[in-house]
Amino acid sequence: MGNPTGFLEIDKKERYYEDPKDRLKHFKEFIVPLTNEEVSKQGSRCMDCGIPYCHQGCPVNNLIPDWNDLVYKHEWKKALDTLHSTNNFPEFTGRICPAPCEAACTLNLTDNPVSIKTIECSIVDYGWEKGWIKPQLPKKHTDKKVAIIGSGPAGLACAQQLARLGHSVVVYEKNERIGGLLRIGIPDFKMEKHLIDRRMSQMEAEGVEFRVNSYIGKDIKIEELNKNFDAIAFCGGSENPRDLPVKGRELKGIYFAMEFLSQQNDRVAGNKIDPKVEISAKGKNVLVIGGGDTAMDCVRTSIRQDAKSVKCLYRRDKVNMPGSAREVANAEEEGVEFVWLSSPKEFKGTNKVESLLVDKIELGDPDESGRRKPIIKENSEFEIKADLVIKALGFDPEELPKLFQEERLQVTKWGTIKADFDSMETNIPGVFAAGDIVRGASLVVWAIKDGRDAALSISNYL
Repeated sequence: MGNPTGFLEIDKKERYYEDPKDRLKHFKEFIVPLTNEEVSKQGSRCMDCGIPYCHQGCPVNNLIPDWNDLVYKHEWKKALDTLHSTNNFPEFTGRICPAPCEAACTLNLTDNPVSIKTIECSIVDYGWEKGWIKPQLPKKHTDKKVAIIGSGPAGLACAQQLARLGHSVVVYEKNERIGGLLRIGIPDFKMEKHLIDRRMSQMEAEGVEFRVNSYIGKDIKIEELNKNFDAIAFCGGSENPRDLPVKGRELKGIYFAMEFLSQQNDRVAGNKIDPKVEISAKGKNVLVIGGGDTAMDCVRTSIRQDAKSVKCLYRRDKVNMPGSAREVANAEEEGVEFVWLSSPKEFKGTNKVESLLVDKIELGDPDESGRRKPIIKENSEFEIKADLVIKALGFDPEELPKLFQEERLQVTKWGTIKADFDSMETNIPGVFAAGDIVRGASLVVWAIKDGRDAALSISNYL
């Protein structure tokens, strides 16, 4: 701990946010970084606790007190090396992770926690700026080949670790671009896609081969991978959107979140959208149903598309929102109206949705998990006008054995691949799994952690 009294003398400071009036005019990132000197002062707030609970809060076990102290001392290159020792892609987590490390920070008990996420992002962004981040080539190559199915954060982390250990790695992606939901689902105002492209270039220099438009089980049979590779890692996501089985669901103008978000990301990338399937919020009364970060992405994208009005419907109150508090605050700042404690009842319209009938909710007693059960109030029905409805209700895994044409693959009662959480091994020798395909829809930092763990186990297996 370089400054023993830093946490007493210096207030928490985060990155600046562009004014909502300005940031709504574009889809670029709108967070303004702190100066290196400001970041250094924030690093001095770290108390280097006897038991650093931030380690337990961080799934990849980032050495947070170590690089906080190095940043305080302006030893940025050492801080970068320390950060990269546990996290392959800190520029991803430094932008879109909800920072469970900060929630676990000891200082959070009596004060504002250390600005861990801001410091992390500042370290890696400065490392790219200085040209310190280069391909890490293996000292020797093996004759082993590994197939990675899926190019989200789990697949990318697994592939990079294996390539650096000298194995030949091929990443198969069913879409035409690499990155998984980082690419097609996360809006550019939260994470611009050149960050993925930059890591891809690094990984290609390290020997990773990327093959797009390669749908395992359809374009490519699993038997082909079993024949040509020494190990396989399933690293796909949970992409099956949860539906809303209420009357009027068949009306036009009702879409899933990823249908909507992926189109906007395509627009930003310069891709043309087929007018026959185009989804646009421009000039419409938009209603987003759901309360997680994906719902926040949808409402904030709708605002930027110049919607007439944007509402977010959620069956619990603000305190019980699953989305991060900062994302909810961003949405409110940008003009989104929230309709709390409300449940969808029936979509109304002639061929196309025109409104939604809604019941009011009250929260009952807590259940076994501690959450209060939503209860519909009698005679509380009201109507919300909407000609574009977006469902952001979460995601489940697809029917995985059928999807990959691998009937031997065991799954859990939740539909995820059954794997050992220490080794990431499945029931099939030489076959591993990592990320959302094992955990269900989760955080990018958990995906990176699982990908790294799978890579280590695969290398030991080989």
